[in-house]
Amino acid sequence: MRDPVRVSDPGTCVWYAAYGTNLSTERLGCYVAGGRPPGAARHYDGCRDPSPPRDHRPVELTGRLAFAGESGVWGGGMAFFVPDGDGVVHARAYLLRLEQLGDLVAQEARHPVGRDLVLAADGGPTRHGFSRTYDVLLDLGELDGRRMLTLTGTRVPTAAAPSAAYVRTMLEGLADGFGLDADARVGYVAGADGVAPHWTVEALRELLPA
Repeated sequence: MRDPVRVSDPGTCVWYAAYGTNLSTERLGCYVAGGRPPGAARHYDGCRDPSPPRDHRPVELTGRLAFAGESGVWGGGMAFFVPDGDGVVHARAYLLRLEQLGDLVAQEARHPVGRDLVLAADGGPTRHGFSRTYDVLLDLGELDGRRMLTLTGTRVPTAAAPSAAYVRTMLEGLADGFGLDADARVGYVAGADGVAPHWTVEALRELLPA
């Protein structure tokens, strides 16, 4: 069992693995330092500690990507990580202080920042109580000796296609550091649950960053 002090100290650094719009470092920066990402309908206050992530890198998660529910920020479906199956989900891991991760999760659920986040000491899922949609932080093991977690829902809502702004932001994030050409990025999004038939490959291609 992991040391419970280590996982409740707000200064502890953990990896947050983002697989939706936070694939974009610019979009993640709005959660951390405050701001309004392009195409979004909301301004974010930012974290108590607005310093940028100490590191970030692309990672691959085993599972599948699904779009479902309805985003109040982007319109259309939201991305969910589903940890079953043997597919590959592309994610960007950000090295954040635990306090920053708690503030990020709070903003995701439209709660005020400032409540400390305590991770499950046994490496199990952390049900943080901020949101009914993205209601759980899943422990993905360790990266360079630090815990890596991702935010998702214990129950995925009804499938729904993402908005153009949502997809565009993801494609911009996937263009940076993942080694995927344009066809691979489009094919990856097109293959996620909830995308077809609303989005065709040709329509997704038009959303690629110039």
